[in-house]
Formats: sequence, structure tokens, C-alpha cells
Amino acid sequence: MGFGSGVDWPAARCVLAGTLLSAALYGGALAARDIGSDARELTVARLQAELATHRTSVRSIEAHYAARIAALDARGPTLRSVLEVNPDAAAIAAQLDSAGGPRGPLYGVPVLLKDNIDTADRMLTTAGSLALVDSKPARDAFIVQRLRAAGALILGKTNLSEWANYRSKRSSSGWSGRGGQTKNPYVLDRNPCGSSSGSGTAIAADLALVAVGTETDGSITCPASVNGLVGIKPTVGLISRSGIIPIAASQDTAGPMARTVADAATLLTVLAGYDPDDPATAPLRERPPPDYSRFLDAAGLKGARIGVMRHFAGFHEEVDALFERALAALRSGGAVLVDPADIANAVQDLIAFDDREAGREMPFFRQELFLDAQASAGLTDSKYLEAHLRSHRLAAREGIDAALAKDHLDALVAPTVGPAWTTDPLNGDHVVGGGVTTPPAVAGYPHITVPMGAVHGLPVGLSFVGAAWNEGRLVSYAYAYEQTTHARQPPQFRPTEP
Repeated sequence: MGFGSGVDWPAARCVLAGTLLSAALYGGALAARDIGSDARELTVARLQAELATHRTSVRSIEAHYAARIAALDARGPTLRSVLEVNPDAAAIAAQLDSAGGPRGPLYGVPVLLKDNIDTADRMLTTAGSLALVDSKPARDAFIVQRLRAAGALILGKTNLSEWANYRSKRSSSGWSGRGGQTKNPYVLDRNPCGSSSGSGTAIAADLALVAVGTETDGSITCPASVNGLVGIKPTVGLISRSGIIPIAASQDTAGPMARTVADAATLLTVLAGYDPDDPATAPLRERPPPDYSRFLDAAGLKGARIGVMRHFAGFHEEVDALFERALAALRSGGAVLVDPADIANAVQDLIAFDDREAGREMPFFRQELFLDAQASAGLTDSKYLEAHLRSHRLAAREGIDAALAKDHLDALVAPTVGPAWTTDPLNGDHVVGGGVTTPPAVAGYPHITVPMGAVHGLPVGLSFVGAAWNEGRLVSYAYAYEQTTHARQPPQFRPTEP
């Protein structure tokens, strides 16, 4: 379970667990400088430097973010992004302050988890459903074990589209029976997209440093885009799904959501790894994933051949203008653009089918996806298997792979989705654009979105899509683009769009 440095982080975790809590609670942890306003938009690297030089403490960091959640999530704009704060967070922070020995790559970093990821502590795992309010997992999800071993502070659980958007075809993304409607922090009556809605809103609003989302199709990349974040949907199998409430084994994955590419890369390194309980991770047994931070190269675009997926543009005039500026920035960074370089038309059938397949429910909505699933012949049905194999072939070999091979491309690029739409509890979501999420989702291939700019103050992302296991290359391109443009702006919590 190492993270590229050769340190035995599970052993380090044992050191942390063995630390006496009473000494930590009233020892030097609280004596360090209160981070206060200096913590705004804090990065992992800066926090690590602050902690290494004892300019602040994990306890001070935890107190800062707990207060911020109380001020912005439960009160003030009432974002409804965090379902619960870890009741043991302060005690764990104190333990981390007092522990000696080596420090992991996420030492002291407050992390929020989507509420479909198991934690064996006093928090619940409910997928946002009131039906699971008594559910307490027996053990941590595999990725939670890795987070704890890396020194992360699990700060809480985030709201989500209930059952990760797979109950009804007509509901508002970000709504759950347990948490209510999550808001978009840029304009509060706009939608945060889903299903990792709370993770997107919380990190955009600076309620933690990073979050873990999950995606079957668009559930990391869409919320990241409309909340001005970096989101990484990795190759299926790079990150274990053990201990995560499932939807589709062929497409499900967890992934990082962060304000910067560097933070997302650091989190991805910790999350990625072989898990004997998840067969999809088998390729990593003989070939462990790299430290993705080594791909953070400001000159990473130089010489890259990137195809422009024009058929995922053209849905919004102002988004198109941002996209043209993004393409100019890619060229100025040294990329060679092949324009257009569209995926084969056969995939359009997949996009039309999948684009609105995510269920979105409200109390008065039907649960037709549940009913359809109950009436189906199951995952061993020959018709399902035939459809699945055909879909995967169209998206992967005849889709993304063919587009990359045709013009000897390293990656493909397109707008991620349009700006956030007005939340509509009666009629559900009305997303503009966003079809680019489907081909990599169905293929199981990596997809990274990075802030591209804003339309009337509402963020829009730029998507990089690549071949399987090419996360490092996409991280390099996203980082170089980010460093060239610095397009992200923090939210202003405006009540509505004038």
C-alpha cells in the first residue's frame, strides 16, 4: 500500500493509532498558530509546508474547516453539501499532531468523502437515502484505508444525488432524502450537477482541501466542471471499488475532486492501487501506478498532439467562445491541434442513450429505474451482455482508440458541459451539452476536466480524454493548461443570476 516513496504507510498508521489521545487533546496541538484567513484556498503542498515547520497544527486546520462548514453549509447560504462532519475529527487531528515517525503524502489534509463510500467509524454510509440511516459498515472501503494510511483527516461525508442518480429519470441533481438539495456556490439557485454534488460544492466553497467522488457517467466530471474544479475520472481498475455502493461494475470508479491539478494528482496517487477484492485492479498487481505528481510539468503541452472533438461543442455560444480561447492557449503552450478529430458517429447513439440516463429523484418522482432493474433478467441476461459488449466496443476500440490512432493523437479535448442550470424540483435537470462524459465512461477510459473560464460567473470546464491507463499524460496536459490560464475563480455565493 505504498505511495511511491518507499515508506511503509500502514506501519505509520499503526504509530498514529497507538498515540495517546489525552496527551494530544491538551498538548501542543492547540498551541500552534491558528491558521485563520490564511487557510483560504489552501493547497496540499502549502499545508504540508505549514505543518512541517510547525506554523500551524492539524487541530487548528480541523477547527477552521469545521467552523467553515457550520457557517456556510448549515447556516448562511445553506449549501447542504456536507451530510455529516466526522464526530471524531478533532480527536484524530490531535492524534496526528502528536504522532511521531514518518508522515504520509496526505498528512493532516482534510478530505471529504461522498456518502456512498464506506467508513468503519461513527459516520453513516447511506447513498443519501433515508432507507440506510441505520447502516454502519463493518470496515473501511479500500480507498479509505489508503487515505488513513497516508495521514489524511477524514473530515466528513458529502451529500449526493440519492443512489448516485440511479433511481428516477426526472429529478434534481444534488438532491437526497437525507440531505435535501445541494446548491451551487457560485449562484445559489443553480444546480451543482451530480451525482458527486456535495463533493463538488464543498471543495469549491473551500470546506476542505480535497474530496473523493464517484462516477459511472459524468458524476465526477460534471460537478467538477460546474463548480470550477479539477475532476479526474480514471481508467476503471486504477482505483478499487471495494466498499463503494455500486451501480455498474464496467463503469464505476472513484476519483479526486480538487481546486488544483497538483492536489488532484496527489490524491490520485494515494487512491490508486491493487486490491485483491476488486478484480478490475488486477493489472496493477504487476505494474503499480506511478506517483502522478511527477507529471506536473508546466511545459507538458509542448509537442503534444491533441484532437479537437468538435461535435461536443456548438451547444452554447459563450461556451464555444471560451473553448476557442482554450484551444488558443493549448497552441501557445506548444500543442499541435488536429481539428476536427471526432469520435466515430456510431458513438452518437450511445451519447443520446446515456446522456440523460442518470436517475434524478425527488419525493414525488417515480422510481422507474429501480422498477426496470427489478423487472430485468439481470447482468447475466444474454441481451444485456450483447448490448454491453457492443457499447464498449463502440466507445473504446471503434471510438476513442480509433480517433487517437487515426491522426496519431495523444489525447482528445472538448468542453465538459455547459454552465449550471437553474435547479428545478418539478421538472428535474436540463443540462446543456455534456455528451463528452459518455464515451470515456462507457469505454472505462480516463477523463480529466480543468477550469476553462466562466459564463456570467458560472464555471465551465475543459475536458481531456485519453486511452486506458494514460492518466499521467492527461495530468501533464491539464496542469500545463491550468498554469497557462489560471482560469479558476472562487465562488461569490450570489443568490441568483441577474
